[in-house]
Amino acid sequence: MRYLLLARVFPPRTGGSGRWFWEVYRRLPREMVCVLAGDSPGAAEFDAGHDVRVERLEMDFPDFGMLRPSGLMRYLKLTQEVVPHVRRERPAMIHCGCTWPEGVVAWLLNTLIGTPYLVYVHGEELGYSGRDLAFLRRRVFGNAAMVVANSRNTQRLLHDDWNVPQAKLRLLHPGVDIERFVPAERCERTRERLGWTGRTVVMTAGRLQKRKGQDMLIRALPRIRAAVPDVLYAIVGDGGERASLAELAASLGLADCVQLRGETSDDELIRCYQQCDVFALPNRTVSGDFEGFGMVLLEAQACGKAVLAGDSGGTAETMSRGDGDFPRTGEIVNCDEPGPLAERIVAMLSDRERLAEMGRAGREWAATRFGWDALSRQALDMFRGHDVRANRTAPECCDTPAEQVCG
Repeated sequence: MRYLLLARVFPPRTGGSGRWFWEVYRRLPREMVCVLAGDSPGAAEFDAGHDVRVERLEMDFPDFGMLRPSGLMRYLKLTQEVVPHVRRERPAMIHCGCTWPEGVVAWLLNTLIGTPYLVYVHGEELGYSGRDLAFLRRRVFGNAAMVVANSRNTQRLLHDDWNVPQAKLRLLHPGVDIERFVPAERCERTRERLGWTGRTVVMTAGRLQKRKGQDMLIRALPRIRAAVPDVLYAIVGDGGERASLAELAASLGLADCVQLRGETSDDELIRCYQQCDVFALPNRTVSGDFEGFGMVLLEAQACGKAVLAGDSGGTAETMSRGDGDFPRTGEIVNCDEPGPLAERIVAMLSDRERLAEMGRAGREWAATRFGWDALSRQALDMFRGHDVRANRTAPECCDTPAEQVCG
């Protein structure tokens, strides 16, 4: 069987979902996969460095609605551009990296020529408002052969709020490269290069978005600094909130306590994980927007760091909270206001022995449960299981049935 992955977010474009697809699909047999990815700066150089078959299309939209004629025409144009790839590849199934635009395109193709598809759901898109987006969600989920949720929380929302039958739902967590994201000893030379000399570093990595909660941790810093005078909040990543975060830090007299590092290479990101004191993703729900999972929490744990996350979305599924047969690796706290967040971070930083124990447990947790090799095998079993149960007869999507071409 052959699969065509449609992924607007795909390396070198940064984003957790893109990393997820890259790590899973590059581990599948080469003859099984063709990736139709969104174009982005540096894509040609990235694609020259690997042997996965990747072709590029412009998949960016001003917005994902379809009510305005311009939105409808953009979807129809992208669908028309995808059709020749479908006819050439004759995939047993199209894999959609997100509900839109990929899922909408696959829904249109399914309606027109019958090609089955699965769609990945990351959680946060379920909260996007708009009558046309709700319409598109229902059509995409309703016609999909399989709906793959990134967390149990996302899976629950799909079933309870969007009436996706359990028979269609699958769970596949994102993971982490446990060979690259590894613990390292504290290195003062590295910390000096990072600008962290003599500082106790709380680190966040990810897009600068309201739901990530970087602003709330900045608001928590005065209370943290009262207990930990040398604290530094290092923020890795870029996005639309950068200017407002810098302005907030300055207005609170915290410019010397906040380091906006911007986008970094993976190598520098790993060094930041390894050398920080604690990793925090103070996520919260903002106008229905929430964190679906939080791959950065896995990456930090793989590097041997205790983690903290907000009590929202699927972030609790990234860590052990010590309520089962595995030691605690992280903390969950309500991040709707700064007080509880500050209190929990101060408590973590005040007990270095416990912090180290959580970090060691976090490494084991990530390595034994979230390695990409195991997750890619799980994904392949999931794809093949659907082939066996529901795809014995090829769809009439091309002149020649897909089974005859793909074997």
